[in-house]
Amino acid sequence: MGKNDTDKLLVAKALNFEGLIDYQEGSVVSRTIIDKKAGTVTLFAFDQNQSLSEHTAPYDALVYVLDGDVEVTISGKPISLKKSEATIIPANQPHSLEAKTRFKMLLIMIKS
Repeated sequence: MGKNDTDKLLVAKALNFEGLIDYQEGSVVSRTIIDKKAGTVTLFAFDQNQSLSEHTAPYDALVYVLDGDVEVTISGKPISLKKSEATIIPANQPHSLEAKTRFKMLLIMIKS
């Protein structure tokens, strides 16, 4: 699928986001659900102790935890999240993620 495409198999049906991505031992797995000019929706599955090192993004992002536990650090402030919890990462703020257990998240990035 190219940029701005949506997986046609996912359109106009009930979706269980948690079931659309599987864990992989020792890895971080991602699956793009929507990739549009206005933003992206991506699923991630992190094995325990996997992480994303500190970085910035030019867009606001919403992290919604589907399964497990993660520590998100935004501008040096750690935030512990578990299933059904979310946080908003402001644009241009340094942030990182560390899986405390295996965890899955839905990441929604809003471009402006």
